[in-house]
Amino acid sequence: MKGLLIKDLRLMKNMGNSLALILVMAVGMSFYIKDISFIVVYMAIIGTTLTSSTISYDEFDNGNAFLFSLPVSRKDYVLEKYLFSLLMCGVGWLLGSMIAIVAGAARHALVPAEGLMTAVALLPVAIGLNVVLIPLRLKFEAEKSRIAQIMVMGGFFLVCVLGAKLAERLGIDLNALGERMPAMSEGAGIAAVLAVSVALLCISCHISIRIMERKEF
Repeated sequence: MKGLLIKDLRLMKNMGNSLALILVMAVGMSFYIKDISFIVVYMAIIGTTLTSSTISYDEFDNGNAFLFSLPVSRKDYVLEKYLFSLLMCGVGWLLGSMIAIVAGAARHALVPAEGLMTAVALLPVAIGLNVVLIPLRLKFEAEKSRIAQIMVMGGFFLVCVLGAKLAERLGIDLNALGERMPAMSEGAGIAAVLAVSVALLCISCHISIRIMERKEF
């Protein structure tokens, strides 16, 4: 697994110019976007999608057939991709959080402490991205996986919108419902969501291992 991780990190090193450009774009956007939490999500998504690029690199010119002729198991391959994705996602989240907090403080739009809490609250979102994206990328080819990812994300937002509309038609006040729920500290709520995200990530990893074990190269 160590060799696979070094391989992917060296690949990122070769993409240094593109990554630097993405970082410059994030800094530039932070001066114009009002909701600077978008920068955190943006950088986390970029970090996650880098894993898809390494999977495409491995598949190029039937590379997986050669890769698995080495002392590398399919389980190790999947575990390395999740580890690498979390690493890149974490780096993206950290850089995005730093940019958002500094930009928010410079514009007097956000107190640093509030910015830090917002960044921590968005961490489960960053982790949750891997739950869907990696299995889809391993299951389908690059072009099909993009379509599948768009459909999944679109379906998720559609369910949220329809759920909100249905609650409105039934006369259910979601805000009032939330206020009547047992009080939970902000930190405890974030910890609970984070724990759920990690559990879903473990399930996703198990599914991805099954997908790779059934693939033929």
